[in-house]
Amino acid sequence: MYIVGVDLGGTFFKVGLVEAESGRILRKVERETLVAEGGERVVSRMAEAILEIAQGYDVQGVGVGSPGSIDHDSGIVRFSPNFPDWNDFPLGPMLGKFTGLKVYVENDANAFVLGEKWFGAGKGYEHIVALTLGTGVGGGVISHGVLITGKNGIGAELGHVIIEPNGPLCGCGNYGCLEALASATAIKRMALEGQKKFPESLIFKKSSVDAKAVFDSAREGDALALNIVERVVNALAVGVSNFIHVFNPEIVVIGGGVSRAGDILFKPLREKVEHLVMPSFKGTYQIVQSPLVEEAGILGAASVALQFGKI
Repeated sequence: MYIVGVDLGGTFFKVGLVEAESGRILRKVERETLVAEGGERVVSRMAEAILEIAQGYDVQGVGVGSPGSIDHDSGIVRFSPNFPDWNDFPLGPMLGKFTGLKVYVENDANAFVLGEKWFGAGKGYEHIVALTLGTGVGGGVISHGVLITGKNGIGAELGHVIIEPNGPLCGCGNYGCLEALASATAIKRMALEGQKKFPESLIFKKSSVDAKAVFDSAREGDALALNIVERVVNALAVGVSNFIHVFNPEIVVIGGGVSRAGDILFKPLREKVEHLVMPSFKGTYQIVQSPLVEEAGILGAASVALQFGKI
């Protein structure tokens, strides 16, 4: 059985043909989104890419992971910061009309947790919390095998729980959100803020100032980098321990570019969370790195069709 996953971003979109049973991506294309051309043209180009990679295969449905507030039942994008003119935009119905296929649309962070459930570290689990640490911090929750989205389908904004009430300004307008402390954007900001005090930091001798440079420098014992990593780990530990208390997951999956830091992130995170959770929660969960890496977007989107299309 074959399904198509569409990972929609503000700059690029990726389309993959997925073998549902194995999760193998058989074909994949990436195109520029070109938001300025208008919504209908964007969807038309998505449809062209879908039909191109689906040619010769009996595709059962299309799943789309889209940024923004999504009305899953209707496939309408209510609001998306990456697509300023997409207010109440009929992404699902329009894409279905252009392709002749059944289309299912979900928020990209929710798609991420579904991807983990169907193809990743969450396979075989009924209670999952997933965080993706990239430009921002996205999150999704599955409880009793059901995706938790709330009344309007826009719940589980895990990246916007407030960790430091008087902390740094977040893109959402609040202060001290998890996203403002543990995203790749936040890590870069903290590095640049520390440059005046630590001008000789190894971070600034790397090819670019980014999250990877910070973690690499921390491994080399750099003082600024170690301070930043400690702050990131502390923020994540507070957030994750709260999610464990609220949702009682079997597994917490962390993905996105920041997760590639590996043990320097995960080892202290596990230790701090273990210290923070109530005694009754100890031993009830595990914290793991997502195995999906580059394919998380496409496989997550494909999982939307599997989850809701009953394919």
